[in-house]
Amino acid sequence: MAKHSKAQLIALWACVGGLVAACGGGSGGDLSSPPPPPAGTPGSGGGTVGGGGTPPAPPPPGGGGVGAQDPTVTLTSPANFTDGLTGTISLTATATDNVGVAGVEFQVDGVAVGAEDTTAPYSVSLDTADFAAGQHIVRARARDTSNNRSTWGTATVRFGGTAAVAKGFTKDETWITGLTKATSIAQAPDGRLFIAEQGGAVRVVKNGTRLATPFTTVVSDENGERGAIGIALHPQFATNNYVYVHYTTKSSPHGRISRFTANGDVAFANSEEILFELPALSSATNHNGGAIHFGADGKLYVGVGDNADGSRSPLLTSVFGKILRLNDDGAIPTDNPHYATTTGQAQAIWARGLRNPFTFAVQPTTGTLYINDVGENTWEEVNVGAAGANYGWPATEGDTTAAGITAPLFSYRHAATVPPGTGKGGFITGQSIVGGTFYPSGGTFPVAYQGSYFFADFLSRIVGRLDPANGHAASVFANMTGMPVDVLAGNDGALYVLYRGSIARITAP
Repeated sequence: MAKHSKAQLIALWACVGGLVAACGGGSGGDLSSPPPPPAGTPGSGGGTVGGGGTPPAPPPPGGGGVGAQDPTVTLTSPANFTDGLTGTISLTATATDNVGVAGVEFQVDGVAVGAEDTTAPYSVSLDTADFAAGQHIVRARARDTSNNRSTWGTATVRFGGTAAVAKGFTKDETWITGLTKATSIAQAPDGRLFIAEQGGAVRVVKNGTRLATPFTTVVSDENGERGAIGIALHPQFATNNYVYVHYTTKSSPHGRISRFTANGDVAFANSEEILFELPALSSATNHNGGAIHFGADGKLYVGVGDNADGSRSPLLTSVFGKILRLNDDGAIPTDNPHYATTTGQAQAIWARGLRNPFTFAVQPTTGTLYINDVGENTWEEVNVGAAGANYGWPATEGDTTAAGITAPLFSYRHAATVPPGTGKGGFITGQSIVGGTFYPSGGTFPVAYQGSYFFADFLSRIVGRLDPANGHAASVFANMTGMPVDVLAGNDGALYVLYRGSIARITAP
């Protein structure tokens, strides 16, 4: 190798130190194999001059360089699965970093608690009465002096006490009364609420008042779980005035999807258009599903239960135990997942393997469906809707790794684990998941709650929350006095909880 002058070597170090673009690659004549630059030389994490030679060693975690390493944090109190926390408690954490910890922030359910603590030992005080009694996710995250952040240290805990909602929220349990066996709720763009009653009446709530005259009344079999069990408004309701009702016929009982045309607060006389007739029901009066919603694609999605015969749920020859997908006129879309391989009504099948999808919801921006499936002996499920998916009933219930089965996004047990909180779903228990709604961005709830999925349980009388921004962490949002059957995020920013005889309204300033 040729000898190099001192000037040549100085120029080479400058090139490797970050001036490659100015010096160019491979233009160093006989400098094809220079010695490596000294440790710590700026730019030494890049490639060799001209792209040749042996690649440099990978940088340390965090990208290399002083301060690029992420800090670490440990939530030291409360411990994971701590039960019955009451009164004022301290959230504490320890943190380390290769350069220096600037501070630690604390959250409950994605909501900041106090300001970032910049002095060790890191802690913040929390009054548990400021949150609804029930399950919550407590967490801490460290920040270093280079503004790198740690992953979250978390704990699933249960707050005791009697708080119904978090501080800053207001719950009116009797906002609307006078309903009779209500089952489902929908809202018009002008704010009116349409409520299906099991006996067949469709009620309207306008300006905070239940109107005396029903919108319409269908002749319905209301035995068991039959009846008027689903309601939806067309996406272009403001111009076409279409209202859709899913109900059980009284004669030769079977499910029916009909469309009515609104004339103000009532339907035009004789405006019912029968769009889709489901097969005859067995003598079993339960597991009828019910919910109907329009997707972001403009199609009508219909939840149909297994009619107490789980063997039909996975079959592509039966519409029971399914989510169906229809055009707005009741015709079957030709792009349904099984359209080409099935015949007749089975061509409407969009997803299968469900037991009793009494409620589901459509995420307004993505169009994703979250399907609540009421369980049998052990589990309640929230499933992410997907064309052609099989959710496993009756072969599986709850979490599963079975081949070809789509496992639930979230599931919770009918009874507490031992110790409490340690199983799937944590401290959340119940026996009938009902109601589903996505809270929109731009609503009056605090930003941390926007985009969340809210669901309810009929028997445990809670409204739960899944937080998509934080790994779908599950918490109790509200404790209700009545038994919920549906929930709705209103276009006024309120969260409406439908009971059999009334409507509760939860608001935030």
